[in-house]
Amino acid sequence: MGLDLKGRCVCSSLKYSVNLNSTDDARTTLCHCKSCRRAFGTNYGLTTKVPLDSFKYEGGKPKLYKQDNGVIREFCDNCGAYICEYGEAAADKFRYVMWGTFDKPEKVPPKGEFFCKYKPEWMPDIPDVFRKQEIKE
Repeated sequence: MGLDLKGRCVCSSLKYSVNLNSTDDARTTLCHCKSCRRAFGTNYGLTTKVPLDSFKYEGGKPKLYKQDNGVIREFCDNCGAYICEYGEAAADKFRYVMWGTFDKPEKVPPKGEFFCKYKPEWMPDIPDVFRKQEIKE
C-alpha cells in the first residue's frame, strides 16, 4: 500500500509531497550529533530519509545553503524554515526531510537514534527503536 505525504514550511510558501510505496521506504531518526544540536536547537535532528525520486516541491522554490562540510539545506526564503538537507554524496539519492514539516508526521514515526553518546541525560529513549552510540561523522 502506498503512502502519500504532504508538508510545508511555516508560512506555506514552500509545499512538498513525498510519495512512497510503503512506510519501509522512509526512515525517521533522531540525531544527537553536535551539528544537529546546533542546527535544530532543542529539537535535535529529527529527520525522515526518503528516496529523492519520491520527494517533489508542489509550490514555491527553496533557497539553498551549502555548509562548509558539504551539507546542503533547502529552506523557505520567506519564513526561514528549512524543509530538507542532504550531503553531496547523497544529493542524487536521498533527501532528509525535517520531520516537523510534514502535515501528518505521525505517519512516519521514528525508527532509531544516532550519536546517543551525546544524548542529554534528561532526554528519554524513544521506545522500540535501534540506537547507535556513534556513526561515521
